[in-house]
Amino acid sequence: MKKDYYEILGVNKGATKEEIQRAFHKLAHKYHPDKRGGDEAKFKEVNEAYQTLADQKKRQQYDLYGSAGAGGFGGGQTGGGFDFNGFDFSGFAQQAGQNGEGFQFDLGDIFGDLFSGGRKQTQRGRDIQVEIAIIFSEAVFGVERKVLLNKLSACETCSGKGSKPGTKLKTCATCNGKGQIRENRRSFLGTFATSRPCPTCHGVGQVPETPCETCKGAGAINRPAEIKIVVPPGINEGEMIRLANQGEAMPGGVAGDLYVRVRVEKHKTLIREGQNLRAHISLKLSEALLGGEEKIETLDGLLTLTVPAGINHGEVLRVRGKGVPDNRGHRGDLLVRVDIAMPAKLSRKAREAIEKLKEEGI
Repeated sequence: MKKDYYEILGVNKGATKEEIQRAFHKLAHKYHPDKRGGDEAKFKEVNEAYQTLADQKKRQQYDLYGSAGAGGFGGGQTGGGFDFNGFDFSGFAQQAGQNGEGFQFDLGDIFGDLFSGGRKQTQRGRDIQVEIAIIFSEAVFGVERKVLLNKLSACETCSGKGSKPGTKLKTCATCNGKGQIRENRRSFLGTFATSRPCPTCHGVGQVPETPCETCKGAGAINRPAEIKIVVPPGINEGEMIRLANQGEAMPGGVAGDLYVRVRVEKHKTLIREGQNLRAHISLKLSEALLGGEEKIETLDGLLTLTVPAGINHGEVLRVRGKGVPDNRGHRGDLLVRVDIAMPAKLSRKAREAIEKLKEEGI
């Protein structure tokens, strides 16, 4: 049974990309395994759902072939006009075992062939996932990083064509230039013809007349590649950045994607809560009564904070515009909690002064 990614994130099928992102941020923060009370299995499930629904192409494929709340194909929302609601496929498997033919079938492959309508499918390279660590301020304001990856990349000598520069391509003998191999497949729906990319020419229909000396005609080689990663402002711990077509190359097709998981180091005094930052200061009793100025550390440098006289223990002072920026550049606030440290011991002079305050009803 397919997972319902919309239900996992707690959004409806018509949710916008921003609503999906907000839901992911909330759940990722809740279930992150590094957090007390976190749940690694739930975190992975939430991340899997987000990676599918945040990508327009993957979301369309999921909506077309997935269940999205109906459980398998039972919802009748396959998008191809087929309604398998209440249909029991187990009889076909039992029949296959009873009649001795022993043929096997894969529902995913069969329905993929049916819904594709025989269209030529572009092959895609392998996706890659890496992890980078950034400091707290870089997560708030954004940063650029470069990583060096050893991956399968298009051959620079032949520009991924596989042929020696200046030479021609010839028709692939395996597929006769069609780029596809036709074959008959058996299923519970009967026998039907399907197509798959030619393994010799990778679906191009042509092969090198003289192979490239660098890649030996493969069109791709393993080599180091330096990739620039732009970390956007306000990114959260554990969030993923997708770089399209920066994964491994696929001769005759498109490159896969690069997924970058971001780990954020904790700040020694600041804690992030959405678009706001939280901090605290500790005051002596006299400072709380008389008020004054306190130096506090912010992401913009040292800040002089005015403490009003008579402030209460646990009261929060708000410094506007010193928090985390949103996608429009508007920053949240810095919220400073005031803790009043009560003296454990009083001198005779201090006691006399407090006795006088007591007499005045303070």
